[in-house]
Amino acid sequence: MDFSVYFFSANDRNDFGARYRFILDVARFIDRQGFTAIWTPERHFQEFGGSFPNPAVLSAGIAVATENLRIRAGSVVAPHHHPVRVVEEWSLVDQLSQGRVGVCLATGWHQGDFVFYPDNYATRREYTLDNVDTIAALWRGESRSFPGPDGRPLDVRTYPRPCQPELPMWLVHTSNPQTWVEAGRRGLNVLSLLTSWEKLEEDIAHYRAAREEAGHDPAAGTVTVGMHTYVGDDEQRVWNLVREPVKGYLASFMTQKRNDDKVSGTSRGTDAAEQDKLAELMAEDYYSRRSLLGTEDKCAATVERLRGVGVDEVACLVDFGLPFDTVTRALPALDALRRRCAADPGQEPAPETPAAGAGATPMSWYYTT
Repeated sequence: MDFSVYFFSANDRNDFGARYRFILDVARFIDRQGFTAIWTPERHFQEFGGSFPNPAVLSAGIAVATENLRIRAGSVVAPHHHPVRVVEEWSLVDQLSQGRVGVCLATGWHQGDFVFYPDNYATRREYTLDNVDTIAALWRGESRSFPGPDGRPLDVRTYPRPCQPELPMWLVHTSNPQTWVEAGRRGLNVLSLLTSWEKLEEDIAHYRAAREEAGHDPAAGTVTVGMHTYVGDDEQRVWNLVREPVKGYLASFMTQKRNDDKVSGTSRGTDAAEQDKLAELMAEDYYSRRSLLGTEDKCAATVERLRGVGVDEVACLVDFGLPFDTVTRALPALDALRRRCAADPGQEPAPETPAAGAGATPMSWYYTT
């Protein structure tokens, strides 16, 4: 099982500079210890994840602060960008990192974000999928034609050229089971959250079958699952520590979702008490069934269950509201869990699966529907 670290903070009222220094400190530690990757997202105009307006810029900083860690966008919201811009930015980061970049493309879902290309909101999924092959081709050095002034076509070949000949990419899954089939058919990796153990196992089976049907190696392709993570030495102490931050994290997300529903006219008017109770129940469920929160023994059992249903990598979401120094002090315990769960602690991580041919290029997670 590969271990990576994922950032997606809900609490951005802190000093932004302190947060970025914290991320770089974590990156340096996990780089030295042999973690597989670090993920940073793209978020806009809100407290929930508001430290991350451009993952390419932050990843450039991570690239020069680390030596071995794979550096991934989790995610690039494709409908906010021209595909040429995506390839230009991440090719630069690939050069700075000497070939350690991976990109997860997202379709977007928060309406407030779509001040960028508002016409793309209604067709955001189609826009993302339609640009998969374009991004892959540009990355490989091929030229593509795009509308220029007055609609005249312009041929474009991007620079700088990246180090990697193919761009490793992920397709994000949130709720639409067809995403797994689409990713398998295109030869992409998948990034998902855990909502149901049974559903996860079923979706991975569909993913592997779709890969095989499309002529891809069914055993290849990386399934990455993100999980809230804090490893401690006592269950009750860990629960007491993480309970309120996890509740706050979930409540912040629900507030954003409710605000978005108001814009779309689908809000059902959940009051504060109801939301707090729901966040409490969700936090308890996260802790007991769907997280790496707890002792090493408890978390190791969860990792083995993930391995058993076909997961290749766990993305440890460590930044969910705990104080920065609390997170950094717990990193050695997370590293001990990683070492315990490695099939071969001395084995180098397997190469990432790149976009497979003309029809392949990976995508994103918390945004694809």
